[in-house]
Amino acid sequence: MLTTTTLKKHVYLLFFLASTPFVWSQNTVGALTNTTDSFNGYTLFAPAASTETYLINNCGEIVNQWSSAYNPGNAVYLLENGNLLRAGRIANPDVNFGGVGGRVELFDWDGNLLWGYDYSSTTVSQHHDVYPMPNGNVLMLAVTTMTEAEAIQAGRNPANIAQGKLFNEQILELEPSGATGANIVWEWNVKDHLIQDFDSSVDNHGVVADNPQLLDINFLGGSAGNANWLHYNSIQYNERLDQIVISSRLLNEIYIIDKSTTTAEAAGHTGGTRGKGGDFLYRWGNPIAYGQGTAADQKLFGQHYPHFIPDGLTDARKLILFNNGFSRTPSFSQIDIITPPEDSEGVYSYTTGTAYGPTVTDYTYTAPTQTDFFSRILSSAQRLPNGNTLICDGDSGYFFEIDPSENIVWEYVNPVSTSGILTQGDTPTANLSFRVLRYAPDYPAFSGRDLTPGLPIEQNPDLSGCTVLGLEDNVLANTLLYPNPVNGTLQIQTESTVDKVQVFDLIGNLIRENTNRSSIDLADLSQGLYLVKIHSEEKTTTRKILKK
Repeated sequence: MLTTTTLKKHVYLLFFLASTPFVWSQNTVGALTNTTDSFNGYTLFAPAASTETYLINNCGEIVNQWSSAYNPGNAVYLLENGNLLRAGRIANPDVNFGGVGGRVELFDWDGNLLWGYDYSSTTVSQHHDVYPMPNGNVLMLAVTTMTEAEAIQAGRNPANIAQGKLFNEQILELEPSGATGANIVWEWNVKDHLIQDFDSSVDNHGVVADNPQLLDINFLGGSAGNANWLHYNSIQYNERLDQIVISSRLLNEIYIIDKSTTTAEAAGHTGGTRGKGGDFLYRWGNPIAYGQGTAADQKLFGQHYPHFIPDGLTDARKLILFNNGFSRTPSFSQIDIITPPEDSEGVYSYTTGTAYGPTVTDYTYTAPTQTDFFSRILSSAQRLPNGNTLICDGDSGYFFEIDPSENIVWEYVNPVSTSGILTQGDTPTANLSFRVLRYAPDYPAFSGRDLTPGLPIEQNPDLSGCTVLGLEDNVLANTLLYPNPVNGTLQIQTESTVDKVQVFDLIGNLIRENTNRSSIDLADLSQGLYLVKIHSEEKTTTRKILKK
């Protein structure tokens, strides 16, 4: 992988239609590479520096776009009905750390705001992640504030309360109500599942090493005693198991909890279908956090987006995650896939006095030169239907796809930075992205939708070397353009009625457009190469022509 600081030093091969020779392009933002081995779908992301959310095709052309009044805070999802679920960021000086949001929004396909719910005050805030539940509700990750007195009563060593408070992490299930309301129908709080060996006068005093199902309130990890001591950055729900996967960046651990509980059971240590209440069913990544092993046994370093790979995909039912490598020397990131050991489905194996397995990953991806691939924060990895893996290097805004042989088959650089929309040729900086998701062409959200792509996000785009390949259900086949080279009128022959013809120059500027006609007059154009895009019945094709 190439870092964004070296992108301008490299030339990327982009592909045209099968009838067109390969074209070299030296793009710095937007689509860099698109090969026939990539998984052609639609990629969703919300740039950290923007209030916009984009859905793009594999050439970086915008298929749909949603506008909010808020920057992301941080997750975004396209629902099966075509609605967009996203978190928004509200300024909050009292609950203030990386990833704080405070708002959950729901838009329809056309960008209309259907629902906006604020969870932000001097003591609480949504942050990082939300998740769309199968029943139409929304899981929300949030923090609530524990006062210094409450933290001490929970067994925290007073010497390690650097900011006079601690943040309790919670997960709420919201049932949307009206345009701005929500009913909280389920709740889980980590403060109900703490243990400590510091203060024997407190009820949760015990032997940490004997209770891996509980969290040691005095294990600091990378928090240095600050209020934000856990920094949960992801919650993902698995419907088949009825379980939630959680990620703690600062403790370098992932956890699985039961969702079959009631709120009362989730606050306790028994209940639900598995009899464990809201305690951890499984944890992995840093066994020293629960008194097992040493620092040498640490597997995770500031990880993001652990989730079960869906059924039907390669490595289904295993956990995949982006392992950032934060605070590791040397600094490098990796993609890990693991199989949590089970006694039975959803019941995880554990031997008293040891760490949770596995001791090694099923699969790990790193760059050929490890230090070439590093994202200190943010980021994600997603297994795709063709066996490829989509990776978001979040702090560089660099998205890339690898095939099973670890060849890079698609690359894209987020062109939205804190200074605005970048121009092709700019060196990308400050273009962070939290997470990237790709949806298959047969995803239900796209049924009956107009998926005609527009221009890319970046200014002065170069479309000369890229086209979407392999989307047979959305490509206009058997199309002939003649004469080519052309001097006057270009004729278009196709099996369908032509709805629109667009002509672009090689840097992406739209210079001519006709509707409902199968010809277009190009007599006054300057000599050179042009791109012609033909739209018909929600299908498109692009051809290169020579004007003489």
